[in-house]
Amino acid sequence: MKLTKMSHACVRLEKDGRTLVVDPGAFSEPDAAVGAHAILVTHEHPDHFDEGRLRAALEAEPAAEIWTLKAVAEQLAAAFPGRVHTVGHGDTFTAAGFDVQVHGELHAVIHPDIPRITNVGYLIDGGKVFHPGDALTVPGVSVETLMLPVHAPWNKISEVIDYVREVAPHRSYDIHDALLTDLARPVYDRQIGALGGAEHLRLTPGDAAEL
Repeated sequence: MKLTKMSHACVRLEKDGRTLVVDPGAFSEPDAAVGAHAILVTHEHPDHFDEGRLRAALEAEPAAEIWTLKAVAEQLAAAFPGRVHTVGHGDTFTAAGFDVQVHGELHAVIHPDIPRITNVGYLIDGGKVFHPGDALTVPGVSVETLMLPVHAPWNKISEVIDYVREVAPHRSYDIHDALLTDLARPVYDRQIGALGGAEHLRLTPGDAAEL
């Protein structure tokens, strides 16, 4: 499986000539989802869900489909009948040849005064990759590669480190990093790498790794 890091929370996975994209939001490249055979969206916040990007991807690839939660599906289903699927915690499905399990129900707490929205994470190919969206969801199964939300209004580095420890992946790659300055990145690299208990890696947007 090939993993390509796009900007912020978006990643592209390729296997057997098929492409799966997760969270092509407004902070990601305009063509982040173009060419995808399947798209997964974790929640409705604009840095993870951009309607224009999804419409462009579905129009470019007539066989492409989307799996997401209700709040996102309702905005797209009428325009693309039969191609937008609503999922929730505990669901399993196959998308473009990738086996997917859905884990989690709520977005992390930003502030007690802000209502929490639905957020789901996706465990792909039996734990080959786990993308939690905007939550520190622990899937409770073995994870090879954790897509790690390193910087957000709802987290701090101690929580990120403890999350890596709890999931205990073989490795983690940074996501949710568009607001993290280059000055701060070495601090995050050093502390997460030293304290997380797993190999900690980072890709520049557009770069790829074989899993």
